[in-house]
Order: sequence, then C-alpha cells, then structure tokens
Amino acid sequence: MISPSPRHAGDAPGDTGASGLSSHDAATRLAADGPNELPRAAQRSILRIAFDVLREPMLALLLAGGLAYLLLGDLTEALILLGFATFSIAVTVVQEARTEHVLEALRDLSAPRALVIRDGARRHVAGREVVRGDLIVLEQGDRIAADAVLVAANDLQADESLLTGESVPVGKILLDVHDAPAGGAAPRPGGDGQPYVYSGSLVARGSGIARVLATGPRSEIGRIGQSLATLDTEAPRLSRETTRIVTWCAIGGGAVALTVVLMYGLLRGGWIEALLAGIAIGMSMLPEEFPVVLTVFLAMGAWRIGKVGVLTRRAAAIETLGSATILCTDKTGTLTENRMSLAELWLPGGTTLAIAPDVAVPDSYHALIATAALASAAEPTDPMDIALHAARAAIPAIAVPDGGPVHGYALRPELLAMSNIWERGDTLTLSAKGAPEAIAGLCHLSSDAFAAMTAAVDAMAVRGIRVLAVATATPASRAWAETQQGYGYTLTGLVGLADPIRASVAGAVAECRSAGIRVVMITGDYAATARSIATQAGIVDGDVLTGDDLAALDDAALAARLKSVTVFARIMPEQKLRIVQAFKAAGEVVAMTGDGVNDAPSLKAAHIGIAMGKRGTDVAREAAAIVLLDDDFGSIVASVRLGRRIYDNIRKAMAFIFAVHVPIAGLALLPLFFGMPLLFGPIHIALLEMVIDPVCALVFEAERDEADIMTRPPRDPAEPLFALPMIVGSVLQGGIAFAMLASVFFVETWGGMPEPELRALIFFALIAEIVALILANRSFSAALGEALFRHNAALRYVALAITAVTALILFLPQAQTLLKFGTIAWSDMALAVGLGVVLLGLLEGCKPLVRWVIARAAPPSRAGGVAAA
Repeated sequence: MISPSPRHAGDAPGDTGASGLSSHDAATRLAADGPNELPRAAQRSILRIAFDVLREPMLALLLAGGLAYLLLGDLTEALILLGFATFSIAVTVVQEARTEHVLEALRDLSAPRALVIRDGARRHVAGREVVRGDLIVLEQGDRIAADAVLVAANDLQADESLLTGESVPVGKILLDVHDAPAGGAAPRPGGDGQPYVYSGSLVARGSGIARVLATGPRSEIGRIGQSLATLDTEAPRLSRETTRIVTWCAIGGGAVALTVVLMYGLLRGGWIEALLAGIAIGMSMLPEEFPVVLTVFLAMGAWRIGKVGVLTRRAAAIETLGSATILCTDKTGTLTENRMSLAELWLPGGTTLAIAPDVAVPDSYHALIATAALASAAEPTDPMDIALHAARAAIPAIAVPDGGPVHGYALRPELLAMSNIWERGDTLTLSAKGAPEAIAGLCHLSSDAFAAMTAAVDAMAVRGIRVLAVATATPASRAWAETQQGYGYTLTGLVGLADPIRASVAGAVAECRSAGIRVVMITGDYAATARSIATQAGIVDGDVLTGDDLAALDDAALAARLKSVTVFARIMPEQKLRIVQAFKAAGEVVAMTGDGVNDAPSLKAAHIGIAMGKRGTDVAREAAAIVLLDDDFGSIVASVRLGRRIYDNIRKAMAFIFAVHVPIAGLALLPLFFGMPLLFGPIHIALLEMVIDPVCALVFEAERDEADIMTRPPRDPAEPLFALPMIVGSVLQGGIAFAMLASVFFVETWGGMPEPELRALIFFALIAEIVALILANRSFSAALGEALFRHNAALRYVALAITAVTALILFLPQAQTLLKFGTIAWSDMALAVGLGVVLLGLLEGCKPLVRWVIARAAPPSRAGGVAAA
C-alpha cells in the first residue's frame, strides 16, 4: 500500500483538490494503474483436463487392448474394453472440472460501487473505475472501494473485521501532518484514531470524504490477494503417495509386459496375440484401483459430511483433517459469535452483576442500562449500541422517552465519549457513555472513586470484556454547551460487553484434545481478551505471544516458541500465514479456521483450511478446503472422526488391492513360464476389475469406525500410507492365495483337464479367494465374526452382484463362449468355493502373528501403534 505524504493527507474539501479529479485525469490514471480489481485466476480447460486424464497408465492399457481386439476382428471384446476406458475418462473429467475461484471472489469484494467527486460533481462509478487520487464520499453502510486517507470526517467509524479480525468498529480522525508516518512506513488497519480507511471495510457510523491512496493489488486487501496468488494449494499427501506407487508399479508392470510381448512373439509367433498377452500382464500388475479408491472414498466422505452441515470444497482435505495435529482457530466469528452482548454491570457502590439468561436484573441496575441505551445512537448500527438497546428492550420495566434526542455530542479523538440529551416534559437529561478514563474526567472523580472504577475495569478486561463507563447530567437549559465538558456529570456505572463464545466450542475443543489435536488461537484482538476467550473455550496450558513479539523472532526462535504457545494475539494477516507455515515446517499437519479476508492466505496455506459458512466472507470460503455451513465449531469434530475413518478404510482397501493383484498377476504369468496356453486375456482381467473396483469403492468405503478412532492420537504425519509392513503383509496374503490356486492349476493340468474347463475353474476359484481377501481385510481385529457379520450393507449388494454374475456365466452359453470357458462340474465349483473358505480361515488365524510382526518391525506412530497399519 502507498503511504500518504503529509501534503496529500492534509488536503481538505476546501482545498484545490475539493473538486476531485477531472474525467481526463481519472481516465489517464486508470489506463496507467489498471482497474481497481485483482487479476483473474487461471483455469484449466475441459480439453486440458481430459488430456491429463488420458495419461493414466490403466486407461492407456484399456485403449491399447481395445485397439488390439479391433485388429483381430473381435468387435465385442474391443467395445467392452473401450467402454471401460470411456466411462473412466468421463468420471475423472467431471471430478477434475471443479476449479478454484479464490481471486474471483476477492475481486468482487474489493471492487464495490463508489460515490466519487469528479469535475466538482458527485457521481457513482463502478468500483473497478476508482483511481489513485479520487475523492470518494463515505456514508454509513457503504463498503469502501479503495485504500484512502480522510480529508473530512463526521463521527466516522469503520468495521475492519474482515482485515483485522476485530469485531468492534474503530473510530477515524483526520490526519495531522505532524503525525504522518516517517520513512515511507505503510499504515496498517486496526485500532482507533487512524485517518486511513481500507478497501473492503464497511462504514459503520458517520460520514466522510477520503482521497484514494491505493487501488487494486496495491491496496491492503490487494496484498492479501497477491499472497493468495503466490500460494499453491498443496497436493494431498495421499495423492502424492498414490501417484508415486502407481508410477513405480506402472514402470515395473510395463517392463514385465514388454518382456512378455517379446518372449511370446519370438517363441510362439503371432505378435497381435503377444500384444494382448502383454496388455493382460500389464493390467494384472497395475493397481489402477489406487486412484479410484482415493476419488470414491473422498467423494463419498464429502457426501457423508455434507449431511452434518459441512461443505467440502477439496475432498482430499477430509482425510487430511483426520490426521491433523494442530488446529489453528480464529477468535472472532469462529470461537465467538461475532456479535456484542451485555455481559456485566458495575455500580459505583462496588456491586457487580454478571448477566446470564437465567439471571433477573435487579431494579438497582435498571437506571444504568437505560442510561447506556439513551447514550447510544437512536438507530444503532454499532455492535455495542445494538447490544445496549437489546439489553434495555429485554427489560419491559425500563421506560424510555418517546422520539429521539433533542441534541447530541459525537465521539471525538480528544474525548472518547458521546452524549445524547433527552427531554421529558420540562426536564432535560443528558446520558453519556464512553471510555472509562474519559467519563471519569467528565465526572471529576476523586482518587478513591477513580481507583475503585479502574479496579472494576481491569477485572472485566482480564475476562475479555470491553468496558464502557456511563454517566448522567442535567442541562440547565436549551443553551447547549459547546462541548461535553460544559455539564456536571455523575457516574452511573460501568457496562461490560462481550463477544460471547459459541455454545458448542468448549465441548468441541475438549474432544479435539482427547483426540490428540492441539488447539491454538490466532487472533487480531488484545492479549487479555484472547486469553479470556481461550480459557472459556478450554484452550489452556500455554503461553500468549503477541504480534509485536512475533515480529522480533527469527524463524528458529519462532519454531522454539511454537511448542509452548497456545494463544497468538494482536496478529497481522501475514503473521497468521507465517505461523501456519512455521507449524508446517515443524512437521505438523495444520488445520486453520477463519472467516475474514485476513484469514484467506493462511486458510489456503494450511493443509486444511476451514471457513465459516454463514458469517464467513466469500474470500475465506473460496480459499478454504472445508466450509462449516452452520458455523458450528463442533462440526470439526465430526470431520475429524470421518477423516480418520476414511484413512483407516483406505488402508484396508490398499491392503486388499496389493493382496488381490498377487494371484491375478501370478496366474497371468504362470503359464508363460511353463509353456502352457494363457489362462487370462484382457477381457478376463477387465471382468475381474469389475469385481475389484466396486469392492474397493463401495465395500471398504462403507466400513464403520474402529473402536479406538477418537481416543488414539493423530498418526505421525511422516508415516507413509504404503508402509513396508503393510505391503509385506498384503503380499503374503496374496501369496498364500496364489499358492493355493497354482496348486490346483498344476494338479488339474496333470490330471488332463481341458483348457476351457481349467480356465473356468481357476477363474471361479480366484473369485472365491477375492471374496476371502475382502472379508479378511474388513477389520483390523482378528475375530472371524467381525469378518463375516460386521454390518455393511454395501457388502451384501456386492456379494449379490458377484453371485448373479457367476450364475450368468455358469448358465449362459454366450458368456462362456465370450470368455472361452468350458462347462465345469458342481464338484469343481465346490472346490473353488472351498478354496475361498480355507483361505479366509488361514488369514484370520494368522492375523495375531502378522500384527505382532508388524508391531516389532514398525516404529511407534502417533496413531497408537499398529492399529492403523
């Protein structure tokens, strides 16, 4: 942002600049500086997304297989494979077509319409047409179009909570040329008594005229937008790991498939058949279900969590939230309700009343409440005035004069108090409220009375309560004094106002703590207020670090302090971002909540950005990965539970995928090594994938929570999804299944079983063993009852579908011809089913031993040992 020079800051409407810019000057500056908006974010086209999808190895194999069958003249198998490929492409393109619009929303907020003075006349222009040097007219309720310095003001207050996080509007004054910042230091939003107004903030009270200093990306909100533009949303860890493992499997499978093509073609002839054999081997060895699992699990997770009021903008964030170790939460609008309410009353006699819904206000306090309300604006827009009027209206016994005040005195920088004079018959009454020290001066309190009042103010401030003093006076006549000091005041008391904490927050924070998630508050509010709210929310046992202290720390010192700090107070937007990045650098998985523009960079930089839906800004919602539609902080706990469940089920599905590909690949390779006819071609592998994919996508996704899901600590962020013990265990499962199938293959081959019947037997036996692998991997426990009877409606549907497809193949001659199957005896089908039953018994019996080996081999993790493995 551009710092104002004293000359510009001192301009007033009566100076030569009072007529504003000329239309020609405005057009020239618009052409030179550009429009008062932020640049659009780049987006991928549908064609670009489709091109990226086509680079997936499995799709390439499906397309190659379809073309090979076309060359062989087998149209049916070609269409089946090409249909699989087309369906996969369509689903993936739809999923990837969801794009981010962070800068779009930020531009809408930063460029409202504006009333400017040009050529000596007032005219409305689009916010994007406001230029540096323009005079903008500010009225109550306006959204300010650009950063500017006031040249005229009348009781002007601005709500800058979108930029600072503070819920209370701040008063504005004209700039004294002697107070202009030296050395080009840019003024920052926040705090009373500034002459600067900022783009995106709201005029809460009063009016004024301001000269524009900065527009578009040079404004304060523009700096936030630029930081968003330079931040790349971090790719989900699971996606990165899955891409890596699929890439390695694709390289290995491709090498094996190429070898098979060369060996088959050179030794047996028939290069088209050799290509099909290679494609079958490649498909059998490529675990393309991994990305399917991630896509479906996270999409279903987004649907499930949407039913409890949480919108997931980036589905991968749900799983990541399940592994969160740090939750950085804003105060205003997140822990609190972002509205003021009367919290405490104090009378000069020393009595205090804490306001509560079930506590009746004694008559002795009625005069204090009435006086505070009468000292407020008759038509309130300020949150404190609204709260005082609401408190008065809640007590019918408090009578107020009809009409409005007959005279009033506005808040001034030299006297932080305001007064209204009311008339009741022939009686005039002055009601005043303001900063305690200002009211104390008007009342000329004795030293003892001032000490008692100060002690009460300090006691409230420590509890995070904003305090106003209230006083009354009786004007002698309608010859109004020039200033408020012209009356004799009597102290009525103190009113304490607070931004109440949300009802669900304390319980949600406690659950986060029990789940091993450290909750940290980051706020722009004062340290005492922040500490009070943190204590009410249950964020305890830590230090408070202010923005000034943070600025004095280098990265190493900040990293050391992070271990003990639970409350960050008086924090600027770029400092929020620095805190999030410091936690990330320390190896933490960071979730960040917020609702204002000032939160957007840290929301985007965090592993999981969580925005408020009702009170949150468009910018915050667009920058976040998760939006709480009902602003219920407790929904975060539901998200954590679901995230952990998703991760558990992903681990189960991945273990199954590794296991199931061992017998499939083994059976595809086995005949080649012994010079026998191939058992499976691409059509068989594709049919098996129709069993495997629904299992991964539906059955494992629907598995219910493990018993310890919310009592174990978060897993170690460095713990890989594809840990070596899990891979070894899965390969052992698949190896046992392959050994059983290979034994049957050799026995039946030596027994003279014809090739079509043998192919059918091994295929059905493989289906039975796939079902056994499903049941064995459903739960981490070793109970056979859990494997068989653990509730899962999706499993029943998949089992019925498998049974129906098997029956269709058995009884439909056309299906047998397509698959090159022969008719097998019922005894052979019993053998196939028996292999699955035996495998399930073996795997369940071996689970305790496998878990013991994994526990001995793997280092302890935050997830509580091997339960997640």
